[in-house]
Amino acid sequence: MAIAGLFGVLIMFSIAAAAPLIANGRPLIIFMDGSISLPALKYVFAPDSSEILVEKIFNFCLVFIPPAIVITLLSRYMKFSLWAFAVLFFLCLAPFVLVKGKLEKADWRAKAESLGKGEFAIFAPVKYGPFENVAEPFSYPSPAHLFGTDQNGRDVLSRMIYGARVSLAVGILSILMTLVIGIIIGMIAGYFGGNWDVVIMRIVEIVICFPRFLLLLILMVIIMDRNKNYHQSIILVICVIGLTAWTELCRIVRGEVFKHRALAYIKSCQCLGIPVWRIMMFHLLPNVMGPVLVTFTFGVADAVLAESSLSFLGFGVQPPTASWGELLRESLSNPLQHWHLTLWPGIAIFITVVSFNFIGEGLKKAFEPVE
Repeated sequence: MAIAGLFGVLIMFSIAAAAPLIANGRPLIIFMDGSISLPALKYVFAPDSSEILVEKIFNFCLVFIPPAIVITLLSRYMKFSLWAFAVLFFLCLAPFVLVKGKLEKADWRAKAESLGKGEFAIFAPVKYGPFENVAEPFSYPSPAHLFGTDQNGRDVLSRMIYGARVSLAVGILSILMTLVIGIIIGMIAGYFGGNWDVVIMRIVEIVICFPRFLLLLILMVIIMDRNKNYHQSIILVICVIGLTAWTELCRIVRGEVFKHRALAYIKSCQCLGIPVWRIMMFHLLPNVMGPVLVTFTFGVADAVLAESSLSFLGFGVQPPTASWGELLRESLSNPLQHWHLTLWPGIAIFITVVSFNFIGEGLKKAFEPVE
């Protein structure tokens, strides 16, 4: 099941990273007036989206990962140092910094239809972007729009593909933030104990007293009310989830550190006068990472559900950004009639959450001590 879950996560991540190549209203290649151009390429480096940071992160993965895999495979036959990956990293990063965004209103599909003899245009498999109004609202699935259209006539399949970016970004980045906070606070409480432990655990207990989802709603409402012109709503959701989900991980790390600090290898480090930060970083942390990794995978699944729930209620990622929860919200007026806005996002959320849970169960069994 863990392998199946890993396979599901890799598929979701691949779809999210390759979104501009799968769903795009601009041609990937067009030969017109005797010249070849790549209209979609510029908008890989400078996305026309309000959530520019998240879009650039996934587009960078699209540009960086394939050549990195090639270098890794070639390293079996040729010697490559870490400098090769560093050079590749900065070469791939440069266009994202240098290319500036530009609003474009050209109707590329109309241009493609008017091409002359010998001219051609190659589009992505889904010829619609996530923000284009291309058909009647609430259209049912058809050959032109395999998943139908939403309340604004936008292609649901395209919005589903770009919505995978939102769910994975919120899930992974928010739990990474949780890891940093939970590990640091948990290790301090577990290693030093005494008053440090008493104060930290009382703070943890206060945070735990509040129902987490209710706390998320309250914080989102307060922040959105004070920042009505704030457009990077994904970053806001990531920060709120990350700052409210660290308590469980903190308690797990604290317990593991309590157990390990009494063992001989930590006592030996202390006797040798090794600095505390070095003991924590290079000796304790690697030995407590098993439960942390298990908690991470389950936490990603919880964060994906939290983001979808917040977007469904209107307090998460804000339109026009594509989100699975936002698609579910659009079907709220009549879920049975607009079943295509309920079915596809529901399946995507189910697959993503189950995949991460399967990985978590596999890691849990792998890290369990053999009796």
